[in-house]
Amino acid sequence: MDGFDEEAFKKFFPSSFGRQESTIDVDSQINRSKRAEVAVPKPAEKDEAQELIAPATTESEKRQQEPKSSDDDSDDDSDDEDEFPVSHEMVLSTHERAVTTMTLDPSGARLITGSTDCTLKLHDFASMTPSTIRAFKSVDPSIKKGSASQDTHSIHHVAFNPLSPSHVLVVTATAQPRILSRDGETLTEFAKGDMYLRDLNNTKGHIAEATSGVWCPSDYNLCATAGSDSTVRIWDANVGRSQKEVIMHKSRIAGSAGRTKMTAVAWGSPKQGGSNILLTAALDGSLTMWSGNGPFTRPSGEVRDAHTRDTWTSGLDISADGRLVVSRGGDDTIKLWDTRKFKTPVTTVTHPSTSARFPTSNIQFSPSANIIVGSETGHLHILNPATLKPELVTPVTPGSPLITVLWHEKLNQILTGSANAETHVLYNPTMSTKGAALVMSKAPKRRHLDDNATLTTDLTSGLSGDSVVVGSNGVPQYTSATWSARHPNVGLTASGRSRDPRRPHVPAATPFGKSTPDEKHIRENIPLSSMRDEDPREALLKYAEKAEKDPIFTRAYKETQPNAIYADISDEEEEKGPEKKRPRR
Repeated sequence: MDGFDEEAFKKFFPSSFGRQESTIDVDSQINRSKRAEVAVPKPAEKDEAQELIAPATTESEKRQQEPKSSDDDSDDDSDDEDEFPVSHEMVLSTHERAVTTMTLDPSGARLITGSTDCTLKLHDFASMTPSTIRAFKSVDPSIKKGSASQDTHSIHHVAFNPLSPSHVLVVTATAQPRILSRDGETLTEFAKGDMYLRDLNNTKGHIAEATSGVWCPSDYNLCATAGSDSTVRIWDANVGRSQKEVIMHKSRIAGSAGRTKMTAVAWGSPKQGGSNILLTAALDGSLTMWSGNGPFTRPSGEVRDAHTRDTWTSGLDISADGRLVVSRGGDDTIKLWDTRKFKTPVTTVTHPSTSARFPTSNIQFSPSANIIVGSETGHLHILNPATLKPELVTPVTPGSPLITVLWHEKLNQILTGSANAETHVLYNPTMSTKGAALVMSKAPKRRHLDDNATLTTDLTSGLSGDSVVVGSNGVPQYTSATWSARHPNVGLTASGRSRDPRRPHVPAATPFGKSTPDEKHIRENIPLSSMRDEDPREALLKYAEKAEKDPIFTRAYKETQPNAIYADISDEEEEKGPEKKRPRR
């Protein structure tokens, strides 16, 4: 056949009939999450020694002194992409206000974020797809079940127990930290101390707002919380009625009566052979180091003027080997300390602080021994641990401060929380495992009309659910009431997003519903319970024949008086009735 194009015919004519399975191009889906701008170009640094040398005369020397071209910069950017997992990102917009703290369990499966909107959002990476990136549960830890008080407080700190992932430490803007389960249920609520006792060693808990908390890296039962009452308290996670140890910080500022606010606390991990140390920071600018195993009567090291007085030292972390300590102060400085020579900082650099607006701004050692920190401009800084100079500066939320950062060792992914209520998960498809890389490699969930609750109609009640409106001409007009109008909360998550329409709605468990026993249980276990639904007269008439044959109360008169004797009253007397009194004259 002349002019027959076989390739065009194959493209036009299908290769098979029937329903075809749709395939997802995972690579293109991951490429859509690729970040446009990974690294910020670094300013050219001048060498003071070169300025003192006479200008070069040869062409080769001139070429050596010329700045690098844009091609070289692009090469550097690609190297940064390969070195750090920042090439791609996934955004979670589940909060309404600034994200102040976050934590991942050791396996990296569950993410919990806290915010100034007073809620904790629970996320599972395994249940998310690119089209359903949302939290599966919202928890307000400040609200107690069965309590009339509905006060809510912002979240200061949340942390999974590294040795027991079923426990989560939550510090809110109250004097009572608490332990939650991984599903958000309150397991232990620590006691509040008596604020009228002067000796804080005798109080059973904090008497002022708690500011930070940390788990013990060697004992899964212990955790420590820092408070505004100038104390750090060590708790047994299973006992909430009183703390186990009290560390009283005595400030040396004149006029403070020996008390100051504790701003941060960190507990060093001895997993790499380092010492077990507990480190605290206070509002008076001091850093105090204690032995993590106790006793806590005297510190093993103290720096009184580590940071400027009356500035909030929000970030504090200890390296994995226990030798280095990094602190982020409210005086716009980041300082590196050596625990073996805990007197003067090893390195100090200038870094604008966000602790004045967000007291939970943190700093952290990464698994690769780098230091990560957020900035006021919304950039993520990855610093060299020796010089504290930035090895990579990448924009995450430009124009919105970056408050909290987290680099998970197993996932090899960097998580950031910003003031614009966004949580960003930075990853690299080749370097990172699970987490965001798993979510972006899934097929998007197929949308259904029922996903939008405002566009569906409740037909379960038939036409009786419709409302009748009489028109101007007197003719009734039927208008169908929407599902969302009658049930504004059904089918929606706590964040306002729609649930899976195929999942049945579970009614909320109320105190009345919990205390109402089962009808079948009452009928089988409670005697005479069926009589409550009977007519009393019918119940009495059931025993009339039995009472006549075998009387219980008149059995003694059965032989002497077998028949009942009643007075004989004639019809006339019955009609007459009682005699009337004669009226007085």
